[in-house]
Amino acid sequence: MLPSSLRAFLSAHLRDYGMLLTLVCIMGFFQAVTSGTLLQPLNLTNLFLQNSYIVVMALGMLLVIVAGHIDLSVGSVCGFVGALAAVLMVEMEWPVLPSLAVCLVAGAIIGGLQGWFVAYLKIPSFIVTLAGMLVFKGLALALLGGQSVGPFPESFQILSSGFLPELVTAADGHPTSLAIGLCLVLAIAVKEFAARRRAAAVGAAPEPWVLFSLRLLAQSGALAGLVWLMASYKGLPTVLLLMTALVALYGFITQRTTLGRRVYAVGGNERAARLSGIPTERVTLLCFVNMGVLAALAGLVFAARLNTATPKAGLGFELDVIAACFIGGASASGGVGKVMGAIIGAFVMGVMNNGMSILGIGIEWQQVIKGLRQRGALAPDPRGRWRGAPVPGGACVSRVDPLTIQSMLLPEDGGANALRRPAQGSGAATCLPCGSGCVRSRASVREALKIKTSSSAAHCPGKA
Repeated sequence: MLPSSLRAFLSAHLRDYGMLLTLVCIMGFFQAVTSGTLLQPLNLTNLFLQNSYIVVMALGMLLVIVAGHIDLSVGSVCGFVGALAAVLMVEMEWPVLPSLAVCLVAGAIIGGLQGWFVAYLKIPSFIVTLAGMLVFKGLALALLGGQSVGPFPESFQILSSGFLPELVTAADGHPTSLAIGLCLVLAIAVKEFAARRRAAAVGAAPEPWVLFSLRLLAQSGALAGLVWLMASYKGLPTVLLLMTALVALYGFITQRTTLGRRVYAVGGNERAARLSGIPTERVTLLCFVNMGVLAALAGLVFAARLNTATPKAGLGFELDVIAACFIGGASASGGVGKVMGAIIGAFVMGVMNNGMSILGIGIEWQQVIKGLRQRGALAPDPRGRWRGAPVPGGACVSRVDPLTIQSMLLPEDGGANALRRPAQGSGAATCLPCGSGCVRSRASVREALKIKTSSSAAHCPGKA
């Protein structure tokens, strides 16, 4: 019989552990049915190369979805930027670095234009990005003249097909890649310990020590084994290092910055966030600009891998990217989602695609199986996923009634910071940890809506 604290923690984090276990089970299944081919060093390297552009775009799509929007144009933008890179580097013979800069700026402009329509003109993102999907698909076709353009310079191909250079020559293996990979595994373990210590310091319920130890050992062992396998082939791909840096960056942004918390607040309740002083239009605009830049980067990675730009590039990419976010736990209604969940979702899709290709399953049945997998992932609809849910890093977002927030922000009896206790049962603002109406001042309401309070009931503003 499990201790009550362990059962409570597992119940509260069932989806997080469930997605990770799902990925492990899928990998184990395909490893068995492919007679060990899935985890061969060559196939592992190909798995990362094949899914690198999906992972890159999933990071941007996660923020768009968390903010309560969607972007259907990412595949077309990806193909358009690849075509633009081909025109600049192959036909106009531009140097690689200026071409990369122009392509990324083009992605930012595209994202900013679409974000402006969504944020300031209040046109639904579905309509704006659906139009963008058609526009940029046509522009890519026009740039390439209906033909494939290539090959790219070798210095550009390194972006996707290159490997980490070795500082020490060895007859067997790649010691530099192995050392760097193991250092990254150690850094992840240290980060986990630091996060647990921070959670305990603010009074939040930390992960039970037994579960934390087992998870960390299994995680570190799996990552170390993965690094060793890849180091035994050609070393660490440069695109893997790029993905690792982006995951770390976006994990920091979503968990440790005001901008990241505001994205969750806007997706949780845009009206309440606006009343609290958050510039919701600017946050939405930045999410789409970020998505445009990452779609451009993914287009460059994909073009470098193919060593050519084709009119069909990017076709259907948006479906895999959106599916990865939803499989990873993002909510279609906004306000919910984690970076690591999106990454796990991307690799769930990638492992399934790779495993079914090894087994020789036809593309038509692959689509059917992936669709059923997507539906199965969304079927449970756990409590809190489509309403309010904890934000990464221990904060909480509640579906607060905007009228209640407005009344709490207005001065009472002429006092600029007058206290008000919302009446129980009247749709008043409540705190998710304790479920009670909170006595909050004007300043404390703004602090709560900026998502800077702890999710622990012991640190609830209403119990201060």
